Formats: sequence, C-alpha cells, structure tokens
Amino acid sequence: MANLRNPQGVNPRDRRPGDRRTLGSASRPGGPVWYVLGALLLLALVQTWFLSSGGHQISYSDFKQAIRAGRVADVTVGEQTILGTYKTEVNGSKNFTATRIEDPKLLEELDAAGVKYTGEFVSRWIPEVLGWVLPLLFIFAIWSYFSRRISGAEGGVMSFARSKHRVFAEDDVKVSFGDVAGVDEAEQELKEIVEFLRNPKKYTVLGGRIPKGVLLVGPPGTGKTLLARAVAGEAKVPFFSLSGSEFVEMFVGVGAARVRDLFSQAEQKAPCIIFIDELDALGRARIQSPMGSHEEREQTLNQLLAEMDGFDSRKAIIIMGATNRPEVLDPALLRPGRFDRQVLVDKPDVKGREEILSIHTKNVKLSPQVDLRVVAARTAGFAGADLANLVNEAALLAARKDKSAVDMSDFDEAIDRLIAGLEKKRVMRLHDAIATRGSLSDAATRTPRATRRAARRAHRRGACAG
Repeated sequence: MANLRNPQGVNPRDRRPGDRRTLGSASRPGGPVWYVLGALLLLALVQTWFLSSGGHQISYSDFKQAIRAGRVADVTVGEQTILGTYKTEVNGSKNFTATRIEDPKLLEELDAAGVKYTGEFVSRWIPEVLGWVLPLLFIFAIWSYFSRRISGAEGGVMSFARSKHRVFAEDDVKVSFGDVAGVDEAEQELKEIVEFLRNPKKYTVLGGRIPKGVLLVGPPGTGKTLLARAVAGEAKVPFFSLSGSEFVEMFVGVGAARVRDLFSQAEQKAPCIIFIDELDALGRARIQSPMGSHEEREQTLNQLLAEMDGFDSRKAIIIMGATNRPEVLDPALLRPGRFDRQVLVDKPDVKGREEILSIHTKNVKLSPQVDLRVVAARTAGFAGADLANLVNEAALLAARKDKSAVDMSDFDEAIDRLIAGLEKKRVMRLHDAIATRGSLSDAATRTPRATRRAARRAHRRGACAG
C-alpha cells in the first residue's frame, strides 16, 4: 500500500521506506553565510590582483647594484617588497620587484643616485575581517553539520519529541468493508462513523455529535486493524496509524510531546482518523503501588486524556483504538466523551469463516473439489489471521508436492499441522511398545518384585526378537 508521497507541508525527516508522515520542507541552514564568505574571498582576490605589480623578481643585491649603476628611475618602498622601474628596458621589461631587507642606508643611496622614491600604504581591513570571520564561519559550519546529523532527515536523537505515526492519504487506503468478513455486527456499528466522516453536517446541524473515540475490543487476529483501515478507506479521509508503545520512552515528557504533535497535525488534516493499536500499552490503569509508578507512561496518558477533551468533536477527528485486554485500561479513558463506544470484534462463526476463506483464496488456485464450507466447519475457533495462515499453509503444502492446484487433502493436512503440530515420523519397535504398554497398565498394581520379573521377561522377548 502506498503512503502519502510528498505533498505540501511534508517534512522529509519523518519519511520512512514505504510510509511516513510529512510536515513541511526544511530549508538548508546557513545559506546566506556562504554568500557573505564568497564575497569576502572575492574581494581579497581582487585586491591581490590589482595591487600586485608586474615585472620580474630580482634579488636585493641586484637592486643595490642597479641603484649604484644609475639604472633605476623610481621605486616604491613597501613593508615587505620594493617595486621599481628601470630607466631603460631590462630583459624586456622596465618594472621589477625585490624583497625588502632592513637597510638603514637605502634612502641615502637613493638620494645619492637621484632616484625618486615613495612609500606604500597597504589596506589591512580585508585580512583583519577574514581573520575574524573565517574562524567563526568555520565553527558555524561544523555546528550546522552536526545539527543536521543529530536532527536530520532520518529523525535523529533530537527528533524524539516528534510523533512516529504513519500517514496514509485519502486515496492510499484501498481497504473497504468488502475486504472484511465475519464481523457483521462490528461493521454495522462502524458504518455510522463512516457516514459522519463523509457528511458531518448531517449530525452537527441537529446539534448531535459523533463519539470521539471508538474502541475495538477482541481477541488477537480478529481483524481490528483491518476494520479501522476499512473505515478510513470507505470514508476517504487521511489515516494516522501508530502503536501505543511508540509513545512510551525512557525520558519523562517525550510521550506527552508526541501526543501533542499527533493531535496538532490531525487537526490540520481534519476530517481524519487516528488509529492507536495496542492501546493497553499506553492506557493502562494508573495505580499506586509501593514500588512507585511509571511517571512517563502516566504523563503520556494524562496528555492523551487532555487532548481528547480539548479538541472539538465538530472537527471530524475520530480516534480509534484497538486492544485485546480492555480490563486493564484506565477508567478515565473509557468514560463518555473519550472512548465512549466499544465495538466487540469476536471470532467468526461458520458462515463468517467461510466468507473469510473466500476472501483469502481469491488469488489461490483451488481444485474444483475444494469445499470451503467443509473447511470452515473444521476450523471452529479460528480467527481471521488463523484462516489466512491456513490458506497459505495449504498452498505451500501443494507447492511442495508439485501440484497444479490446492485440493482438500492439502487443507486437511494444513489444519492438522496448525492444530496438532508437525507429524511424527519415528516408529516405535514392537517390544518397546509392549513394554511401554505393559508398564503403563500394570505399574499401579505391581509389587517391586513383580515389576522386576516383568522387566526381565520383556528383555528376554526383545533378545529373542533381535
């Protein structure tokens, strides 16, 4: 089944392979900072380009010899370099550059040779700015990198307060009541919920309200989760699916934050259905014990109770829970206004089992001699999940025997395997069987001496047979 792909307002952080909710795209942090850094580097390159002189590099001793020989016209003395111009071209260029050496007599020699000289002013603001900004930008880049790694796209440790639910869009839920069988009473109860989600004004105009919470109660494997998905598929509304254990964490307050996040997103997508599977993991009754209480679970339950009281029932948000242990739930969770309607999803009868078998055998090649009514009669006490496993086991047995279709013998063997387990292939020898039967029948009445005589006789019979 496909999940909500990437609509507007989706956060890629919460996306999982195959399904995940979506909350909005996150912008990449630090974008303008990189533009500023690039501009500063560009200014530094421009300054270096325009302030760099042409000409060839000469040594300081050659520079002094050129002054004494009268070949230098003028020089510009900087802090580290000396830029000069020859009176005539030397090696095809009049310009030259020499590295400055501390020489107190340089100005006297320039005056004596009649060379024009001047000083050079070097702007230092760009190097100073870069010296302060570059380390800060480097630290900010490292912080941004680790921040994205910690709370990044796959939901790191900083995302523990976000709800871990899965969202299915309206068109993604392909399950309908036609895919559910054997629970006619529960189906009738839930059709009213579907009608409310399709046309809420029909009830709100008259001042009525639909129950906020519907609790599906029944043994494991009876199709509680399938019924909840069928309600969403029939109503064509978003479907929030999660387990009660996903709220409970080691840190106190995390579960409550996830409950708030879940309901805030559900209100944005109303009308919708919130389905909490295994509700007993979250809604267990709060008791005082000498060993203390579970603060995290109690705070999560308190937040759930507050949220179910806080949102308006006219917003068409239906909360559906499923559990096979309703007796352990907190009474405050079952009072009117919260999970005030309980729907029993019991194991199917013969007719229901036949309907379930017909659904699960749609894609299975059956032999014409297969009678699903007989199979349903032989599977008393089987739930929907057990029947699905039965059909799969029969298909595997037929494939193991290289059959072209599944026949009744495969179903009979599959039923025996599911009820009694694997067939024992070991055969007991005759004298072992006689000794075992004799010991079981006569052990209660034999004396120790008679028991020893019977053992010796059994041993002699075994030796003769060998």
